[in-house]
Amino acid sequence: MKPEELKYAKTHEWVFVEGNTAMVGITQHAVEELGDIVFVEFKGKGEQIKQFEQFGTVESTKAASELYSPVSGKIVEVNEEAINTPQVINEEPYGKGWLVKLELEDASELDKLLSYEEYQKSLEG
Repeated sequence: MKPEELKYAKTHEWVFVEGNTAMVGITQHAVEELGDIVFVEFKGKGEQIKQFEQFGTVESTKAASELYSPVSGKIVEVNEEAINTPQVINEEPYGKGWLVKLELEDASELDKLLSYEEYQKSLEG
């Protein structure tokens, strides 16, 4: 999965949609700002989350930051590797470091997110 194929929230989360499944993670920019990630926790399988609602926390050696869902849906899978070995998020934020997979509730919510180009421009701010 390439960063150019994703949609982004202004809060530095990304989403990749395939069918009605939405995979969510945090961006390379967020990883760089946070530094070495040492702990991550988020809502569990079966829980419902709404777009832009907090669903977890990520902690690094420098700071703690809330995680906000870019889309609404029910969590159908959590990345146990990210929970057990949080440095995988630092190493592959767009790959093995994904956080949760959701059953997408409303595909039209994707229109409220940023494209790769828009997200990059927002970082230049």
